[in-house]
Amino acid sequence: MEFIRNAWYVAGWSSEIDGELRRFTILDEHIVMYRKSDGTVVALEDRCPHRLLPLSLGKRIGDDIQCGYHGMTFDCDGKCVRIPGQNNLPASAYVDAYPVHERHDIVWIWMGDKDKANTDDIFDMPEFDDPNWAVHQGDALHLKSNYLNVAENLVDPAHVSFVHPTTLGNASSENVPVHVSTEGKAIVAWRWIRDSEPIGFFKKFGGFTENVDRWHYYYLYTPCTAVIDFGSALTSDNLAEDERNKGNRIFALHFMTPVTADYTIDRWMHIRNTAIDDETASESMDAMFRIAFQEDKEVLEAIQKEEERPAKRRPIRIAIDKGPMVYRKRINELLELERTHDLASNPTPAYVYHD
Repeated sequence: MEFIRNAWYVAGWSSEIDGELRRFTILDEHIVMYRKSDGTVVALEDRCPHRLLPLSLGKRIGDDIQCGYHGMTFDCDGKCVRIPGQNNLPASAYVDAYPVHERHDIVWIWMGDKDKANTDDIFDMPEFDDPNWAVHQGDALHLKSNYLNVAENLVDPAHVSFVHPTTLGNASSENVPVHVSTEGKAIVAWRWIRDSEPIGFFKKFGGFTENVDRWHYYYLYTPCTAVIDFGSALTSDNLAEDERNKGNRIFALHFMTPVTADYTIDRWMHIRNTAIDDETASESMDAMFRIAFQEDKEVLEAIQKEEERPAKRRPIRIAIDKGPMVYRKRINELLELERTHDLASNPTPAYVYHD
């Protein structure tokens, strides 16, 4: 399976990385990560170029790593700084070093061309720094599924009625049309369910007992970030679509990290505009999210198993698949860009273009 490399991926929550040498697998590559003495994060190829022992099985010498087999030592940039028993350090004695950036207690990593690694491209939201919103990290959901299917699940409001009937959806939304926009940076799929019974999530968290108007807005950013804006308000409030902040509004954020072709880690968190100082609310919401995401996990892992079996016929697509289809197209376009080296962007005078 090919992966898009020129993109920022979440390597882990900040709490997952400390001074110990720890192995992470991202895009089917093993990486050793740790914090230097100044607290910043280092990410290196987890394989000594001599006999290929993982450096994560070695030890730290200050901020450097010493291989546990023959003592070759590498600095934070991947350069070999010591080979016991010899003074010459060949240029080939190095390991790859990966750009990392830490923001909002999230560690991001760039696996592609270092010259293209721009931290301005890292996903962000103004609500992260807004005191009127509570920011809460959840778990890391491990899925035996390729990341494409996981991402498609996160731009699909239609599935919640059937996969999450007691938590994030109910039967009242089954026949409500889904709107899709593919014009912007994110693929967006959304719908409003007006004057209906509140879903289980908001019965428990929002305390709604009367009919509500509720919404789902799914934003999928290529390749692996999804934001689900969902919430409820009393039907009697008659909220307009651009007045969602007046209701009980939650952003569920999903950062998907492709591990291998059939293994994805989905680190999820939420940002909410109610009960912002109530930690018990965070714990209650985590419990509900865990139930819902376990339901997704069962579906996605079952799909992965079937995809690995011989196909009997071509799969079909239906109306709700517009978002996922555009997502696949964008992924393929980015992969194609990375397969080739564009030497025609600044053509020589030998050719005169009239297009």
